[in-house]
Order: sequence, then structure tokens, then C-alpha cells
Amino acid sequence: MWLTDSTTTLVRKVRREERGDVPGWVMITLMSALLVAALIAIAGPRLQDLFNQAIDRVAGMK
Repeated sequence: MWLTDSTTTLVRKVRREERGDVPGWVMITLMSALLVAALIAIAGPRLQDLFNQAIDRVAGMK
């Protein structure tokens, strides 16, 4: 009986503590996604040009 009560108390405590971190992780995930989207919107064309130049240089080495 004592073991069951202790286990139940521990499980409830862990669930309560983990539950508080979910909004933080959601916020971090959304902020990361927004940052990536902003970088792609701002630097996307330049990065694509750099990639194409690199591919052209490698293709020209044949």
C-alpha cells in the first residue's frame, strides 16, 4: 500500500512539473521557425545565387 501511494504521488508530481515546460518549448519552436522563415525571405535569393555559382564552378572542372 505504501509503495503504491508513493508511486502515485511521484507520478503526479512529475506530471505537474513537466506540464509547465510545454509552453516554453512551443514558444521556442515557433520563434525558431519564424527566424528561419525571415532568414529565407531576406537572404534566400542571395543564398540561391551562391549555391548556383558553386555548382557552376564544380561543373566547370570536368
